[in-house]
Amino acid sequence: MQQSMSRVGKCIDNGPMEGFWGILKRERYYGKRFHDRETLVTMISEYIDYYNNKRLQRNLGVLTPMEKHASYTLAA
Repeated sequence: MQQSMSRVGKCIDNGPMEGFWGILKRERYYGKRFHDRETLVTMISEYIDYYNNKRLQRNLGVLTPMEKHASYTLAA
């Protein structure tokens, strides 16, 4: 994984990632205790897979991000 930095003066670029981390914390982090780094990293990895492949999103027409991506690929 590589850190991403916005272009100078373009703070809006970080909005989608800030939103994702907020959702992750709300759905999987707050109210839980992680006793080691490995457990936390595993939870984040599993959540990213869930978010991309199983979590339906209204903004995408009640599809997962991967389903939406596939529909764009078919249309092209």
